[in-house]
Amino acid sequence: MTAYDVIVLAGGAAKRLGGADKPGLRVGGRALLDRVLSACADAAVTVVVGGRRATARPVVWTREVPEGGGPLAALGAGLRLTTAERVLVLSADLPFLGRGTVDALLTAAGEPGREGALCTDPDGRDQPLVAAYRAEPLRRELALIATEHGSLAGLPLRLLTAELDLARIDAGPDASFDCDTWDDIAAARARIREHGAVLDEWITSVKNELGIDLDVDTALLLDLARDAAHGVARPAAPLTTFLVGYAAARASAGAGPDEAAAAVAEAARKATDLALRWEAEAEAEAEAETEASGGEAAGAGSSGGGTADGTAGGVGRDAGREGTGTP
Repeated sequence: MTAYDVIVLAGGAAKRLGGADKPGLRVGGRALLDRVLSACADAAVTVVVGGRRATARPVVWTREVPEGGGPLAALGAGLRLTTAERVLVLSADLPFLGRGTVDALLTAAGEPGREGALCTDPDGRDQPLVAAYRAEPLRRELALIATEHGSLAGLPLRLLTAELDLARIDAGPDASFDCDTWDDIAAARARIREHGAVLDEWITSVKNELGIDLDVDTALLLDLARDAAHGVARPAAPLTTFLVGYAAARASAGAGPDEAAAAVAEAARKATDLALRWEAEAEAEAEAETEASGGEAAGAGSSGGGTADGTAGGVGRDAGREGTGTP
């Protein structure tokens, strides 16, 4: 992928949130701003326009002039600190922005004749803050708008997008989902806990929290945990997955993410094979014990003979003697 810079707009008054620090609000345990930053972690330069705050990775901070001057003023302030041929422009309140959308935008923005690309929402509306622009025409149009209106403060983004030849990307309902109200925040928090998404969301959150850049085969590790729990003992599941991670880290020390992922897969394969061997041994032992106990029961049932009424032969004879007085 060609190098790119990113500008994240993290200012604004958040009036519909009662003035809350919107970029710092947490969804799935992570600040909205950090969730956006994780989707563009390989950017050459990351500029955040807004008030300084702790972030999961280093960024360059700046402010629009005047502060609160709106998105065009913020974009202009951020653009002055970028040098790449393509610039990704994002708002800081996109909880479900993914790497796939970023790649699609950057690819479309690089097509011949195009001056950028932006996402459209499910209703077909343009989302100029989920977009990638070629830097040269972006600078040109911002300069023309500033000249015409005296400054960029207070102007709408449509003045910019109307003048650029932009590709439209339908990235689905999640990519452009933004959080403008408390209802939006609640909906985002509920969505990440849905059955089909919660594991991926959790793994992504853990990787970001631990600073791990690794594609984890979740299904492989879950299968390993199941086999360890079933074939050995329940506590073996978390302990085994920990040991697999440790072994993979040692095996791939100094290597890249692809080699580390391969090391995880190989360690998981070995541990799975071991768990299955344990299970096979346990099943064989159980079968042997069943056969042995069945044989003992059959021998006990045939010893001493028997009578027609089912009483043991020896007991019947002793009872007869007692009844007749025979010594």
